Amino acid sequence: MLNLVITLRQKTHEVWRSRFVRSVAVVATGTAGAQAITMAFSPLITRLYGPEAYGVQGTFMAILGVAIPVGALAYPIAIVLPRRDEEALGIIQLSAYISVFIAVLLAFGLWMGGEEVVSLLEIESVGNFIYLVPVAMLFASWKQIAQQWLIRKKEFGVIARSALATSGVLNSARALAGFVHPIGAVLIVLATLVEALHTLLMLIGIRKRTTIDRSEPSEALKFSIIKLARRHRDFPLYRAPQIMINAASQSLPVLMLSAFFGPSTAGFYMLSKMVMGMPTTLVGMAVSDVFYARITEASHNNENLSRHILRATGVLAAIGIIPFSIVIFFGPWVFSLVFGPEWNVAGEYARWLAFFFFFNLVNKPSNAAVPILGIQRGLLFYEALSTGGKVAGFLLGVYWLNSDIWAIAMFSIIGIVAYSGVMFWIYFCAVKWDRDAKIT
Repeated sequence: MLNLVITLRQKTHEVWRSRFVRSVAVVATGTAGAQAITMAFSPLITRLYGPEAYGVQGTFMAILGVAIPVGALAYPIAIVLPRRDEEALGIIQLSAYISVFIAVLLAFGLWMGGEEVVSLLEIESVGNFIYLVPVAMLFASWKQIAQQWLIRKKEFGVIARSALATSGVLNSARALAGFVHPIGAVLIVLATLVEALHTLLMLIGIRKRTTIDRSEPSEALKFSIIKLARRHRDFPLYRAPQIMINAASQSLPVLMLSAFFGPSTAGFYMLSKMVMGMPTTLVGMAVSDVFYARITEASHNNENLSRHILRATGVLAAIGIIPFSIVIFFGPWVFSLVFGPEWNVAGEYARWLAFFFFFNLVNKPSNAAVPILGIQRGLLFYEALSTGGKVAGFLLGVYWLNSDIWAIAMFSIIGIVAYSGVMFWIYFCAVKWDRDAKIT
C-alpha cells in the first residue's frame, strides 16, 4: 500500500513538472477566472435583461460567428507553424492586410444592401446593429493574430490574464448598463467593444513579454507576402471555409429559433449554449491552444503524434463526464435555481446540448492536429457533410415535429455522430503519419 502511495505521488509530481500540463494549467486558470466572473454575474444579468434581450444578442453573435472565419481567411492559424520567427511575422503582416481589406469590403456591402440582408435572414430584431459586424469582425481578426503569436511564443500567461481582465470589464459593464437600459442593443454594443479591449490587452502583453528570435539565418526574407500566401494557401482554401461552415452550423439554431419561435426562444438557447460551452472554453480551448504548440513541436522532433492525441483526448473525456452528466439529469432544476424560474426551458435545451458539447470538448486535440497532418481539405469535406446533417436534423424537428426541443435534440444527436467520426479519422491519419515518419 505504501509503495502504491509513493508511486502515485511520483507520477503526480512528474505530470505537474510537465511543461505541457503547466501551460494548460496557466491558460485554464485564467479562463476559469473569466468564466467564474461570467457565472457570478449571470444570475443578475439574466434577471436584468430577460430572454428576449439575450435572443437579440444571440442573433448578432450568430451572424458575427459566421463572419469571423472570413476576417483573415484563417491565415493567423499558420503563425504557429514556421520554424523561424521572421516567416511568422510575414504571416502576421499578411493576415493584418487581409483583415482590413475584408472588413472594408463587408462594410461597403452592408452599406449597399444591409436592409435586404436583414429582411432575407428575418433578423429585424438586430436591425441597424448589423452594421457593427465588420467592426467586430476586424477586432476579432486582430485578436486571433495576437493570440496565435502568443501561442507561438508560449506566453500562455498573457492569454490567461487578458481573458480574465476582459471578462471582468465586460460583465461589470453589462450589469451597470442593465440597471439603466436593459435591452439587447446594449449587449450588442458591448460585445463589439470587448473584442477591441481583448485585442488591446494582448498587444500590450506582446510588447512587454515577447521577442523575435533572429539567431538563425532566415530564408523567409527571400519570400514576399504573396509567396507566403501561396505557401500557406491551404488555410484560405480549406480551413477558412471549414471554420465558417462549422460556425454556420453552430449559429443556425439561434437564427432559426428566432425566426420560427421568437427571440425569447433564441434567448433560452443562447443561455443554455453559453453554460454548456463553458467546459469547452475553460478546459478545451486551453488544451487546444497549448496542444497546438506542443504537437507542432512534436512533429518537428518526429515524436509519436497519435499517442499525444489519444492521451489529450482521454484527459478531456475524464474531465468532462461529471459536469455534463449533472446537466443531463438535473438541467431544468439547476437553470431554474440559478437563473430564475423563467429560464426552465433553457435547462431542457441544455440536457440535449450536454451530449453535443461533451463530444465537442473531447474533439479539441484532434482538431488541433489537423494543420500539422496536412488534412485540411478532408476536414472541409467532413464539415460540409456534418453541417448538412445537422441542418437536416434541425429542420426535421422544426417542420415535421414542430418542436423546438426535438429540433435541438436532432441537431445534437447528429453532431455527436459527426464528432465521433472525425476523431477516428484524424487519429488514423496520425497513426499513418507516425508510420511514414519511422520509414523516412
